[in-house]
Amino acid sequence: MNSTLNVIQRINSLKQDRRAIILAHNYQPDVIQDIADFVGDSLELSQQAACNQADVIVFCGVHFMAETAYILSPQKSVLLPDSHAGCPMADMISAEELRAKKQELPQTPVVCYVNSSAAVKAESDICCTSANAVKVVQSLTQHEILFVPDKYLGQWVSSQTSKKLHMWPGFCPTHSRIQPQHIIELKARYPEAKVMVHPECPEEISALADTVPSTSGMLRYAKQSDARQFIVGTEIGIIHRLQKEAPGKEFIPVTPHIVCPNMKLTTLDKVLQCLEDMQPLVTVPEDIRSRAYTAVRRMLQVG
Repeated sequence: MNSTLNVIQRINSLKQDRRAIILAHNYQPDVIQDIADFVGDSLELSQQAACNQADVIVFCGVHFMAETAYILSPQKSVLLPDSHAGCPMADMISAEELRAKKQELPQTPVVCYVNSSAAVKAESDICCTSANAVKVVQSLTQHEILFVPDKYLGQWVSSQTSKKLHMWPGFCPTHSRIQPQHIIELKARYPEAKVMVHPECPEEISALADTVPSTSGMLRYAKQSDARQFIVGTEIGIIHRLQKEAPGKEFIPVTPHIVCPNMKLTTLDKVLQCLEDMQPLVTVPEDIRSRAYTAVRRMLQVG
């Protein structure tokens, strides 16, 4: 315990010295969420990266999130505590593949989920997060849209709009492990519970839910609902924040095995190390950054 407290004290001291802010995604380990200056979903973290006055951003998440912070704030030093924290979904599409697909669908705008590389964002017209994907798609005047890279989020958006979406066949391996039987069995055990699942889940999972929001949308729903029990269909890191912000309510993960290994790579020691060494730094070449910035800025303007 004393060792942990000592590490936290050193982190806080270095934060002041470096004029740093710690941003953490809702899927991060409990202890990382607890030391962060701000915890949120991808949209909220993008907004924080854009508006905060810090000189250094320690991004406790995965690589594409740190890239997005740099895209928005290239004058800041953006640190990712573990350089191996990637995203399998983001790796399912490359800029070259997207350019080839755009040639097949000329004049079709590209909506790019933020779970993608800066290079892919640079080939896109506008980005979205799970929190604002429907709003982003509806903001476009065109009827047909190329949606990359998450087919399940694309299917959810398609069900909520009248647009025709051409979907890239990417997906989140963590959310794809949720099976209908997980929810069916829990609903039998907790008949009064509300079911919340993330829109990265397959269609048959979303069909069983009472609500299909982003992680921060789950927080709002849980706090506002009169229900006392909630079945949670997303990465288990969100349970910690749900319990903190909605005390007295019960949150049941669809299965304890819905764990993103990349999100769990962050540790206190790695946060301390990156502040000490100012490494690993995440940057984006300016020609890519400037084009990606246009797509991200358009997303933030939509909200």
